[in-house]
Amino acid sequence: MADLPVLAVRDPALAGKHLLALPEGVEPDEVEVLAASRFRNVRWEDGPAEPPRTGVLPAVTAALGIRTVAARATPARSLRLARLSSLAGPYAVRGEDAVALGLPGTTRTVWVLTAPRERGERPWPGGDRDGLKRAFPDGLPVREEERVLQWLVAAARRLGGAVRTQTGAVLTPDPDASTDLTVLTDRWVEPGEVLALVQRVQPRAYASVATPGGWAGPASRTGRGSQGAVGGSPERGGSGLRAALERHGVDDEAERHRLMAEADAYDELMLAAPPAAEAFGVLVDLGVDGMLAVEVSATEQLPPLLAGLPWVADGVVAYRVRWEPREIEQIERERPTLEHRVARSRSAPLVAAVARVLHAELGGEIADEADFLVDPADL
Repeated sequence: MADLPVLAVRDPALAGKHLLALPEGVEPDEVEVLAASRFRNVRWEDGPAEPPRTGVLPAVTAALGIRTVAARATPARSLRLARLSSLAGPYAVRGEDAVALGLPGTTRTVWVLTAPRERGERPWPGGDRDGLKRAFPDGLPVREEERVLQWLVAAARRLGGAVRTQTGAVLTPDPDASTDLTVLTDRWVEPGEVLALVQRVQPRAYASVATPGGWAGPASRTGRGSQGAVGGSPERGGSGLRAALERHGVDDEAERHRLMAEADAYDELMLAAPPAAEAFGVLVDLGVDGMLAVEVSATEQLPPLLAGLPWVADGVVAYRVRWEPREIEQIERERPTLEHRVARSRSAPLVAAVARVLHAELGGEIADEADFLVDPADL
């Protein structure tokens, strides 16, 4: 990488910007590809730059002698993400300056995001996988700022970097937290064939089909009837469910019964005349590590990089390979438990193996949870 301009850490305007910090070896074209995977019409915008001065200065005196001037660093460019948002960089950052900004010690380059400041309501209770609720306790970003900031966090996760928000909070997303993969292809394969493909690497896989009478409603002692976490076991139905219902649920018991009766009537109607199936799934029971699911359905939401390709013109089928832990709330925590991380480390290779088999048979492209394309050779 050519010599880069140094980040002006003492510039007061920097305090009002979101920063993307990246480790050594990340090239600008990698950032550009990730941007084009999320936003349309991404383009470089070169600002006016003074031509570099090299060689001998024109003004030479006997007192000063002959002086030479080294070539100046390559000026930073700006990557247009959206109508009001752009990403300038890369800038070189010294180790002591990275530490002063609260960034990881491995930071070598920084990109500066210019985006509108648009804030909404205070965060609601619940998961905070990306740390945005922690970073914006007084009001979460909305509209364009939300979109570009979510992309910034996703890019940091993919590239092993970090994000410093305008509030001063530093987000260091865990790259291992992104486990799910999606195979996007123009081929529809029948459920039996997909099951056979998955069973090549997971012999215990089985078709996900509804069993008549197999579900009799929520488990007992969940929600308002829960006793909370007992004896070290997690709360049934999900941690914090009872507290959330008591705070945000319907207080009137008669109204709750009326709503449940309406739901039961709708369920009976749909079971009596079910719509034609437009999707199906395959499941793998991973025991203490949770479940692996393959969900197959048509999709119209594609990464912008795929738009316009000939094979997507007649429709695309998504084969989503997902991992679901036993304690589902852990997947939305910024710092999950050790047990969750161990289960995730054992399950992620299984997700990758299933995605490889599907892609080898069906072709197309593989995308991760952030809709960034993945090279099958990297799985």
